[in-house]
Order: sequence, then C-alpha cells, then structure tokens
Amino acid sequence: MKARELSLDDLLERSPLGPLRMLGQRVLVMDAVALGLLRKELIEMLGPTAARGIFVRFGFAHGYRAAQALENALPWDEAREWRIAGAQIHKIQGLVIPEVPKGEEELAFAVANWKQSYEAEQHLLFAGPSLEPVCWSLCGFASGYLSYVHRRQVYAVEERCVACGDSHCRMIARFAEDWGSSLETIAAPYGRCPLEASLAKLLEDLASTDKALGDRRRALDEATRTPHADGSIIVASAPMRRVLDLVARVARTDSTVLITGESGVGKERIARTLHGQSARGDGPFLAINCGAITETLLESELFGHKRGAFTGATADRAGLFEAARGGTLLLDEVGELSPSLQVKLLRVLQEREVRRVGENKPRAIDVRLLAATHRDLRGMVAAGTFREDLYYRLRVIEVPVPPLRARREDVLAIARSVLVRTATRLVRDVSGMTPRAADALVRYPWPGNVRELENAIERAVVLSDGHRIDVEDLPEEIRAIDGAKGPAHHAAPLVGQTLAEAERTLILATLAANDGHQGKTAAQLGIGTATLYRKLKDYSRVHS
Repeated sequence: MKARELSLDDLLERSPLGPLRMLGQRVLVMDAVALGLLRKELIEMLGPTAARGIFVRFGFAHGYRAAQALENALPWDEAREWRIAGAQIHKIQGLVIPEVPKGEEELAFAVANWKQSYEAEQHLLFAGPSLEPVCWSLCGFASGYLSYVHRRQVYAVEERCVACGDSHCRMIARFAEDWGSSLETIAAPYGRCPLEASLAKLLEDLASTDKALGDRRRALDEATRTPHADGSIIVASAPMRRVLDLVARVARTDSTVLITGESGVGKERIARTLHGQSARGDGPFLAINCGAITETLLESELFGHKRGAFTGATADRAGLFEAARGGTLLLDEVGELSPSLQVKLLRVLQEREVRRVGENKPRAIDVRLLAATHRDLRGMVAAGTFREDLYYRLRVIEVPVPPLRARREDVLAIARSVLVRTATRLVRDVSGMTPRAADALVRYPWPGNVRELENAIERAVVLSDGHRIDVEDLPEEIRAIDGAKGPAHHAAPLVGQTLAEAERTLILATLAANDGHQGKTAAQLGIGTATLYRKLKDYSRVHS
C-alpha cells in the first residue's frame, strides 16, 4: 500500500455499541475550538513556554503512537511509504494539509509546507498574532512519528507560521545531531528525560487495554464512502470524471452516440446516465443485446412484426424503435449485427422510420439511438465485416469508457458500494474490508472490469466469517496479487493450478506489478504486445 492511498474509511472502525477505533486503537473526535480554549487557559495559567512544552510533548506521544500503530497494520509497498504516511495521517485527522514543496521532493529528510493548520487558526483566535511559530503539537507529532520510524531522535522545527503573518506554515525535520549548536534550544520543550522509555510502558498498557476491550464495527455508510456518484456510476478517478463531463455535454443534444469499451466497464450504465440527464429522461429507456438473440428474432424485436408474418406471429407487435417513443433505445454489442440487419438499421437512421416485418407501411419514430460495443468497429470496417456508412452514422459522438485498470482510484469506491449493497441484500454482517484486501483489489488489473469486481466482492461477502472481508475471501487470482512486488513473487500460488490457470495468474500478476503497462508486461513475459492483448481480451470474455 502507498501512503497516498490511506483514507479515513480504511482506518476508522465505528460501532454503535462501542468507541471509535483507528487501526485497532481507541480514538477521540475533538472539537478544534475546545483545544483552542485549552491552549488559551494553559498560556494564561502557565505562560507560553510551559504551554508550548505541554503541547509539544502531547504531539510527540501522538506521532510516536501513530507510527507504531501503522507499522504492522498495513501492507506497505516499501519502507519509505510508511515513513511518509505520517503526513497523510495529519491530513486525515484534520490537523493540517501537508504539501511537499516543489523542487524539494528529493531532500534527504523531511520538509513540508502546512496549509490550514488548526493550531495556527486557534492561536490567532484566542491568543492573537505571535512573534514565534505556534504549531507546537504538529511539530511534536512529526518529531514523535519520525523518531519511531528511524529509531533515532528526530526534531521537527517550524520555520514559518501563519500566526506570524506568513502565507503558510513550513516545517523541517532533522536528526538530533544534525541540528548542531541549535540542538539545546530545539530540544528544550521536549524535556530532559527521553520520552521513549515512558512511551514504551504506556504503549504496553494501551495494548493490554485494547485487547480487553475488543473492537466492534458497524456497516459502512455508502453515502460517506462514495467520493462521487452520478446515478449508479461510482466515480473517484480523473478519467471517469472526464467521461461523465462528456456525457453531460452530449446529453443536451439528440445526437446518436457510440459508447465503446471493454466488456464489463459499465457501458450500459453510461447509457442510462446519458438518458437520465437528457430531455428524454422522463421517457422510456429500452436496451437490447444484439449478440444475444438470433437474426430473425432480433429483426422482429427491433422493428416489430405483422400478424402472420412468420410462424408464431399471432398478433401485430410494435418493435423497440416504436416502444421507445419519446425516450432512448440502446443497441448493446452493435458489432454483432449481421450484414442484412446493418443495412436495415442504416435505413432507419437515415429515414427516421421503420417498417414492421411483413408490412410495407412506414411508421415514423421518435427515439434517440445509443449504441455500445466492445469490438473495434473501425477494424471491422477495414476488414469488411461492418458497414462504413453505418459506422459513421452511429459514431456521431463517441464516448470511450476506460477499463478499470486505467482508473484504479475507482476500485475501492466501487468495491465499498457493492459491499454495502451485497451485505444488505444477503443479510450478512460484513461492514468493510481489511487493508490487505483493499491493497490486493487496487493492485489487481481487473481484466473483467467492473463486472468482475462486483462478482469478486459478492463472493467475498458470502465467504467472509468476520465483520470485514480479507484477502483469503477473494478469488484465487486476486489473492495471488497480495504482497507481490513483481512476477517472481507469484511462483508459490501457481502450484496446483492447470497450465492455463498458471499462465493467466502470471500474466495478470505481471500486469499488476507494471501498473497495467502492457508494453512492459509483454517484454517481461517475452511475448508480443498483440499476444498479450489477445489473452487479456480472452480473460475479459471469460468474466463477461
């Protein structure tokens, strides 16, 4: 797991029967103003120097504790991710928004610009402007966190502060010995006695208490776990936000739209969203899979038929083009249309009228047509299997939907939403997922896209014997991703699989290790990119 992937939902455990817990430890939700009032009282009673010492020591203990709790609780990709996770914890807990200054990302140690510091805000509110930086507990937190991470004393110092009139706060941290002649002044607020010994005893007591208390969790609140939702589409990634922005613009017109993308990416959901946002949103939305039924039956379904037109036609029947009057008709998998139906569909689009099977009477239609396909229609046109004129009639506007592996930020958002719905539908007391499970879900390349993800979560909800799904509850190919950093780490899970299964596991694991980059994956596997693409398409069809 990477530090930037940490979220409050992954860390916080809530239960109606018990206290809030984070990473297994009890936590409190404190009002920033209450802490501001405490600061005011301490400054007035003890003076600013003593008040600073209290807040620095408190922050040190907080940071030291956070680093210890994070060390083994999450599957870190590398040690550096654990080290820099302290900044993300700062942000998640609402203390400050840290940013690494541009051009300083590769500094040997820690430096950060702090935005919206709660301490500077409260100090200005209750004590007014200051001649010296006032983010005492924040510096203490950074010192305690980094001291535990490096097993050496670290001191963080605030160089600039909003309370001093600066545009933002700025912190820099160094090992104790690197502060030189300034060390004595910097270390003074932390006291003469090392805090590690007393903290170690405190941590032992806390661990014993936590074990006795246990932890309870309540069901996920879907509304708070969805970064952005548009209808039934869960969106957290920039690529899908761009798709929805395009859909919103296209919805204002009545143009024909071609929705493209791999199987399972959610093309029909995009079509329903487009319909719902259009002026036809109050009308019917009808959809048909052109590859699921025979040519003769499909013609009747689309255009309707007259009584006696063929065996079994016992009454006149309107087709979908007529039934969708005032609304939208989606032709899913339009690439599966036979040549003869392609000609008839082209005529309908040109003339805006249909003829029922067995009739010569044309009937005007009032419907917006959407088409969807996972096939390469342009390639089919070049191969002569799809009409070029129909292709351009359908592709007035194209909405390409990216595969799930190209929008990994959506994976956990979708998974959590599916988990809530599935647990509710199946009446299962499953309220979330472990960090290891979340990490495996993000790393897996999802050849079957959203449909495969939904199936994997439902399987995990059914098999889970706890309140949260874990890696062991996920399908085998996803379990193979857990903890891997490259293809070599997947040798053990291949034992016991068939040759085809082992090949699939290795290909998907290598693709995940390369963050979905097909060129690098093909090179590592010693195969051509065309071969890799074909195999991924085959895996996609298996999950369709």
